[in-house]
Amino acid sequence: MILVLKKDATPRQEARLLAYLEQLGLAVTREACEGSAVWLLSGGAEWVDSGLLSSLPMVESVLPTADPLPLASRRSHPSDTVVQVGEASIGGGRFCMMAGPCTVESEEQLLSVARSVKASGAQLLRGGAYKPRTSPYDFSGLREKGLELLRKARRETGLPVVSEIMSAADLPLFEDIDVLQVGARNMQNYDLLRALGRCHKPVLLKRGSAATVQELLLSAEYILAGGNKNVILCERGIRTFSGGVRSTLDLTAVPLLHELTHLPVIVDPSHATGKSRLVPPMALAAVACGCDGLLIEVHNDPLHALCDGGQALLPAEFADLSRRVAALLEVVRR
Repeated sequence: MILVLKKDATPRQEARLLAYLEQLGLAVTREACEGSAVWLLSGGAEWVDSGLLSSLPMVESVLPTADPLPLASRRSHPSDTVVQVGEASIGGGRFCMMAGPCTVESEEQLLSVARSVKASGAQLLRGGAYKPRTSPYDFSGLREKGLELLRKARRETGLPVVSEIMSAADLPLFEDIDVLQVGARNMQNYDLLRALGRCHKPVLLKRGSAATVQELLLSAEYILAGGNKNVILCERGIRTFSGGVRSTLDLTAVPLLHELTHLPVIVDPSHATGKSRLVPPMALAAVACGCDGLLIEVHNDPLHALCDGGQALLPAEFADLSRRVAALLEVVRR
């Protein structure tokens, strides 16, 4: 249910209304639209007497939420959302390169990669401290030590960092991590999504390997409904019948998502293809179809990487890709 408040509603009236709604057990998300306050009610709003609400002096109208995406939908939010991370802007015509190793392995490895990707134009450093792995025997990250090394790399290079969080219980450990990544395996971890909605920190939400575009947007809605507007969507490939690559990179999702939502959309060609030689062409294809940024895996020694070395670019290869992306952006933006 959506409440549109009168433009002359006083702060005192709004506070009384909010207290009443919360007493009913409703969650209230407040937005502004053309000078009016718009409140989205969830958590049992279907049982509330809409006639009673519409009779209140501060309420202009009561609307049903037929749209399952009242916060993520472009219909309700026509202008693009721009997520600010340090000096980097993502969305609304701003393009962002995020690069770094799949997993933080050591201080030497991380700092070497961080310095090189910054020199090549990356605006964010990505690195996994907590890694979900298919096998329990595979390297699954340095955990708290990895987060400490990411903070050290940020202090040295000035690059904001993005790292994957797997559990709401770990949120205190990520207090000073700039962007929290929700991996494909956790896209429908609703307890985690709800917690991230309350933390007001930028969230990079990856599409699940078997998820539809609508399901991705519904997961984003969980975060938005908690009050966190800083959501970045990431297409990273889906499982199909195609062979030869890890996943099928669904680039049709990029322009489709731009039609459906105001949220920025980036692409991860590294995890999608699983092969370093395929990353540059798919990255350029993603730029050509209008993505707002790229998430690229870079490692200084892929042959000895502890995780996914086969999909990582060498620093020199990333530098070359960055130059080609910049040239293509000039063409796309004309």
